[in-house]
Amino acid sequence: MLLEKLNWRYATKKFDPARAVPQDKVDLIVEAARLAPTSSGLQPYELFVITNPDVKAKILPIASGQAQVVDASHLLVFAAWDTYTADRINDAFDFVIAERKLDGEPLANWNAYRQRLLTAYVPRDARTNFEHAARQAYIGFGLAIAEAAMLDVDATPMEGFDAEALDALLGLGARGLRSVTILPLGYRQADKDWLVNLKKVRRPKEKFVTEIR
Repeated sequence: MLLEKLNWRYATKKFDPARAVPQDKVDLIVEAARLAPTSSGLQPYELFVITNPDVKAKILPIASGQAQVVDASHLLVFAAWDTYTADRINDAFDFVIAERKLDGEPLANWNAYRQRLLTAYVPRDARTNFEHAARQAYIGFGLAIAEAAMLDVDATPMEGFDAEALDALLGLGARGLRSVTILPLGYRQADKDWLVNLKKVRRPKEKFVTEIR
């Protein structure tokens, strides 16, 4: 089923502005991103769901005038932590301890793991930390795209935007975040989308996969 849906989906070029994605489907797509695996379970990114037409209109020139930004009913912005800090790491570990009610040896092991991350991550430069966090955001981004396809919702993965301008518009810097990628969600307007009926093309398996036995 997933492979069938991945063959069905494509980077939609023209959304139908009159069709909105139902909230229950948006919730499932967001939940797929929230449940995505991340390194050490830190979830070092946040997700913004934008439906406000005025905000989307302001994002349009930031996204090189790509009309999907305003024609789609929902615009997801994936924003990664700008760096790892002791507070962020400790908050994540403390939350797991509370949720799992850890004590005894499991608690000691978890705290030892915490210390290893604090020692490894906190002293690193912010750029290295942001790039690491951004890679985690892409995992959630990919699962959101897959979940959208499973729900017959169209999506257009986008990196073609001015990240600094988007960060300023959404006030991400004040929250210690930087935008990584955006994902318009909606429904294709097939009669106006030049890409919809073109064959899906990917490299053949023999040129993509190397088996080491």
